[in-house]
Amino acid sequence: MSSVIELFSETSWFYYLTTFLVSICIGSFLNVVIYRVPKMMENEWKAECSLLLADNLKTPYEASTETFNLITPSSTCPHCNTQIKPWFNLPVFGWLFLRGKAACCGKKISVRYPSIELLTGLSGLVIAYYFGVTEQAALYLMLTYALISLIFIDIDYMLLPDQITLPLLWLVLIASVMGLTIEPSQAIIGAAAGYLVFWSVYWVFKLLTGKEGMGYGDFKLMAVFGALLGWQYLPMIVLMSSLVGAVIGVTLLSIQGKDKATPIPFGPYIAIAGWISLIWGEQIQTAYFNFLTL
Repeated sequence: MSSVIELFSETSWFYYLTTFLVSICIGSFLNVVIYRVPKMMENEWKAECSLLLADNLKTPYEASTETFNLITPSSTCPHCNTQIKPWFNLPVFGWLFLRGKAACCGKKISVRYPSIELLTGLSGLVIAYYFGVTEQAALYLMLTYALISLIFIDIDYMLLPDQITLPLLWLVLIASVMGLTIEPSQAIIGAAAGYLVFWSVYWVFKLLTGKEGMGYGDFKLMAVFGALLGWQYLPMIVLMSSLVGAVIGVTLLSIQGKDKATPIPFGPYIAIAGWISLIWGEQIQTAYFNFLTL
């Protein structure tokens, strides 16, 4: 292991290339996570509700006996359900080789799959470049992969699963104890502050309007960034996510011809703002304060 780290440290291009290739492979797995985790949660919810309401339901929900998780069943064509050959399932390159069409039935494969793989690869490359061959880089890579999953799950289902946000929070808190991020006391204060920021907004908005302005997953995601960066970065994350969310959200609703009251996922904007703050937060804050003193 030490020899590999030495090789990475001495040969930057090899480190970057390895990080990129590993990241696009993980991006391929993230496509599975994004699709299957919500389905797994839905199956679990249906089974639990059926059990609780068994006496009142005329036809109780019967869970499938087939195993469905992140590993089983194998990936299949979304059009004809044919199992995909391993060599056609290569991240990015498989899609390019097939020219965006399924080998089994010739129907179009969504560009979203290679896009997520490429996004994961490029994001991993940015982390590798800014943090080098360090333990922090390994931590931030795991964070980045989780954030990409959360972004697309929230876009698809308006949901930030506890199965991802809570382990991420614990990971960041443990990392602070190991000395990889901020002091543990600051991490705990940051997590509490991050959660309470949007929790307070949620209840004020609900008391004033009777509506729910955001979900509890948003609170937990803010807690992750509070624990990672400290409470001092929370105002910047809130401001960036709110501005970007408002602009992009209103634009998308206008393009799609939807009413402006239509709910939009806020998790992606928190994730993007938090990730940007992780890498360029100090520069952004310095530039902001310099601007104020002009």
